[in-house]
Amino acid sequence: MESYRGARTALIVGAGMAGLTAASAMARRGWQVEVAEIGPAGATAGWGLCLTGPSLRALDELGLADPCLVAGYGMSVITQVDVDGGLAAEVRLPRLIGAERPAMVGMARPALYRTLREQADRCGVVVHHGLTAAAVDQEGEQVRVQMSDGTVRRVALLVGADGIRSTVRRLLGLETSVEYHGQMVWRALVSRPPWATGIHQFAGKVNTAGLVPISDSQAYVFLTENGVERSVLPEVQLVPRLWQLLEDFPGRMVEVRSLVTGPTSVVRRPVLTAFLDGAWNRGTGVVIGDAAHAPAPQMASGAALAIEDGAVLAQELDRHTSIGAGLDAFVSRRAQRCRTLVETSVAIADLEQAQRHAEAYPLVDACHRQMAEPA
Repeated sequence: MESYRGARTALIVGAGMAGLTAASAMARRGWQVEVAEIGPAGATAGWGLCLTGPSLRALDELGLADPCLVAGYGMSVITQVDVDGGLAAEVRLPRLIGAERPAMVGMARPALYRTLREQADRCGVVVHHGLTAAAVDQEGEQVRVQMSDGTVRRVALLVGADGIRSTVRRLLGLETSVEYHGQMVWRALVSRPPWATGIHQFAGKVNTAGLVPISDSQAYVFLTENGVERSVLPEVQLVPRLWQLLEDFPGRMVEVRSLVTGPTSVVRRPVLTAFLDGAWNRGTGVVIGDAAHAPAPQMASGAALAIEDGAVLAQELDRHTSIGAGLDAFVSRRAQRCRTLVETSVAIADLEQAQRHAEAYPLVDACHRQMAEPA
């Protein structure tokens, strides 16, 4: 397609970070955007996350960095603690939205999704819940999408922002594998100790653990359980098992362990990664976020990639006269950056499991500085 002559209509499947960011960024540029989300309104997975500098930079373009800083907890330093409880390294992250603002923000997931959804509503985006794509066909310059409720949408652009097991990716014929890395990640919501003013990560004899503030009053504990088969534990076993795993850590983690209370505050998930080699687009359909590139959590940058994707997609569509050219430019601009982050996160996961923590610390620092470069 040399140029697109129809209405600028888009259907985005998935109302997560990538989908809602793309929806708002595109609507601000004159697109008519509809979002389909299979989950119920207000549903989120997990307790908290980090918005590193690249995500704050992208959100600042939408006027959302400051609301996130208000709703979350601003930080600039990652403190690495060795197996004996001593200081191993400090990573001082680049401040990408100004020297007077933090380098990153820890934030409760519901607060972030509420911020993104309210912005989408203000931009005129229509969001439907309990709905996803069931079949896709390219019809000339339009994409025909049959929805899970039997209705049909004909749009200029289809965006799959529906996660690591993306339905849209499959419907577009874009295949990739999802890898399990022998790690289960735990998260538990706790009260924030006064000393927790940045991310603290603790190397253990077998596992790694840490603490991330997400507000003045709250933080979340994370623990990466190494060398285990992928499994699901009954809810009643979650707190006792997490207590047991945290017993191996000295110093401040003794206090953190005592803060873990009821089972409703604990989640346990497998460490999964994916990267879509080659094109992320077919016709006028494209996948973004975890549907195209899902890193391990060790770099705390999955949110950054997803939010950047949404912003960059809108930019490239705006710069090109045809949707196809815009999508090609988007993938070209994003692929190597996202590959680097995914591969680095996997390398760090491998080093953690080999107890080679001293080799992981400079990798974390170097990758954060590389991610600070323009998206």
